Amino acid sequence: MSDEPELRRRLGLSDSVVIGLGSMVGAGIFAALAPAAAAAGSWLLLALGIAAVVAYCNATSSARLAAVYPVSGGTYVYGRERLGDFWGYLAGWGFVVGKTASCAAMALTVGSYAWPEQARAVAVGAVVVITAINYAGVQKSALATRVIVGAVLVVLAVVAAVCFAGDHGGAAALPDRIGPRGVLEAAGLLFFAFAGYARIATLGEEVRDPGRTIPRAIALALGIALAVYAVVAVAVLLVLGSAGLAAGADPLARAVTAAGVDGLAPVVRVGAVLAAAGSLLALILGVSRTTLAMARDGHLPRALAAVHPKYEVPHRAELAVGLIVAVVAASFDIRAAIGFSSFAVLAYYLIANISAGTLSVSENRPARAIPIIGALGCGVVALSLPMSSVIAGAAVLAVGAIAYWARKFATR
Repeated sequence: MSDEPELRRRLGLSDSVVIGLGSMVGAGIFAALAPAAAAAGSWLLLALGIAAVVAYCNATSSARLAAVYPVSGGTYVYGRERLGDFWGYLAGWGFVVGKTASCAAMALTVGSYAWPEQARAVAVGAVVVITAINYAGVQKSALATRVIVGAVLVVLAVVAAVCFAGDHGGAAALPDRIGPRGVLEAAGLLFFAFAGYARIATLGEEVRDPGRTIPRAIALALGIALAVYAVVAVAVLLVLGSAGLAAGADPLARAVTAAGVDGLAPVVRVGAVLAAAGSLLALILGVSRTTLAMARDGHLPRALAAVHPKYEVPHRAELAVGLIVAVVAASFDIRAAIGFSSFAVLAYYLIANISAGTLSVSENRPARAIPIIGALGCGVVALSLPMSSVIAGAAVLAVGAIAYWARKFATR
């Protein structure tokens, strides 16, 4: 029996679903639609469908694995237990670096919508505030996320209703020259908006009755997010068309203006800030838990495994993650952050699907096709991202692998 301090199981089904939704129905729907439309054109909905299929397979594999291994760490733990220490480490490394970039993208989205002229300064401030919320305890984080998700869903419902009922005469399509690679690239960018469902699995050590709660929460959160994304994408395409959707960084605000209700644009901008803040809150929560798990195993400094005696959270891991995210948000571009994050996280889920394929019948393994489709989908979509993202992501994964083997040889 390990003598490591453990986290308290306090999250039920509703809180788990809300944390997953807070990670998905966030900045992605406000930030990823425009670059995805530029890549896929009128085939945007097909790209959304591909991203959803990959996400579903990943979610199913993650849920089955989380039921067998209901502890903090997600695929870092699954890969280690099913495939070996190196693969678990590589998954954890990919998750931490990919989601750190994702956190920075969320923070920059907050800054871009709240105060475009001072976007980086606002992004850093948002990271500081949200790290403080997480430091005070996961229960407060779940409550804050519930409020944010509710507000964002109301804003998105209003956007969809206005767009469906508004003027569709200005919609314009991009030239029909989009090939399969463009559709797959768009799917990779849209995957950025889906990837939060497994945040529930990374919180496995804090979920009550994890074998029952985690699979149900992942399925519910993913289903709700997919429905929301599909409705909003169709509504905005009706008003702007693929050309209008691809033309700017604030498509939902421009869509309500084009639909004839320009007074709603400030409300949409507030919704974008809330959405990005909610995603950032849940993302930092998940990254700090994977950092905790890797620190427990010595892959990161063991000091990061400390659990606060009062707040019962991995406080050093949360502070370290918050500091790094703030530095990245102050230094890098949001589009680069999205592409890099998608590549690293798809690599993470590739390992999750391979791990799920090793489950036995007694461990309630998924249908054989699910991890196969999930693994192939992750690989193909990751390699279809912009070449700069592929090269940067592969280089960072290689650095992590080299560091692992160097440490192994040094301790022999």
